[in-house]
Amino acid sequence: MRRTAGVAVAAGAAALTLVAAPGAHAEGRGDIRVTRTVVDHGTNVIVGTSKTIRYPIVMTIKDNSGVKGVTRVSTFGSSSGSGVAEQDGAVTCVKQSTTTSVCTAMMKIVPGWMPGYSTEDANVMAGAWTVNATVKANDGNYWISDGIASYKVKRAATLVTNASPEPVKQGGKLTVTGKLARAHWEDLKYYGFTGQAVKLQFKKAGTTSYTTVKTVKTGSGGKLSTTVTAASAGSWRWYFDGTTTTMQVTSAGDTVQLS
Repeated sequence: MRRTAGVAVAAGAAALTLVAAPGAHAEGRGDIRVTRTVVDHGTNVIVGTSKTIRYPIVMTIKDNSGVKGVTRVSTFGSSSGSGVAEQDGAVTCVKQSTTTSVCTAMMKIVPGWMPGYSTEDANVMAGAWTVNATVKANDGNYWISDGIASYKVKRAATLVTNASPEPVKQGGKLTVTGKLARAHWEDLKYYGFTGQAVKLQFKKAGTTSYTTVKTVKTGSGGKLSTTVTAASAGSWRWYFDGTTTTMQVTSAGDTVQLS
């Protein structure tokens, strides 16, 4: 049976740092506010097909009487309204001053939850997410803070490279192939990602950095193939910038010697 969007505490990660807007609330009383929120140290949260992902949501909270704590944290897709993260343990708060505390909620996403989460395709959860939290002050004030952070939860991706022949004659033709695939959250497998621009990069032997040689689009099954001239020995790799829903990924380099 699939879960409904209201059952799980919902989740997110990969965040921008935001200052909470004064009007960003559903209801509340008094002057307690979340003034700053950072999700997963400001990085994107990447979810694959098997590994449980854990990440922090860190909130700076202020009230003139001091902060009592956080009673609820939820996070979910901004457009889909869906999310499959849950709070992992109690929220911990560290007092910074008489008026300010920094509180951390650890969240987790288990990929195995995703296929049965709702009646929608689980992959619609990828993309922009938001965070809500209910915070309380020592004097009884409380605030339900909506949209205190914006971030992205992305599908994991893989990318491989193979260059041949090895070795190759100087000035000869070298064929570089590869495959771009990404996690499918409905059946928890990886499938080729077609129609995507991927950069072929080269690092000359004896140097430390790669440069882009050309850009190639993935074909059927996420496959890549192109031919280049082997002017010198070195390593070849593919680089994908990522999308709003899929992670950035770089393949391992394939070193080719000259014969």
